[in-house]
Amino acid sequence: MATTVETWWPEILAFLHAGITNAGSEGTDWVIKTIARDAYGFRTPGNQRSRTRCATTRRARGHLDAR
Repeated sequence: MATTVETWWPEILAFLHAGITNAGSEGTDWVIKTIARDAYGFRTPGNQRSRTRCATTRRARGHLDAR
């Protein structure tokens, strides 16, 4: 564990000073890759792009009211 902390120490300090992480972008990347795996075999790349855009919108993730 000490080696890991030593390796990542600059990034740890950056988080402690700024309080910002890349967790949001990592989560979006995971969703896109999952959709791409599920969409494997679609005949048109446009269908895969449409599914990815739908899955990564704020409304689809439950952040906005569907009123």
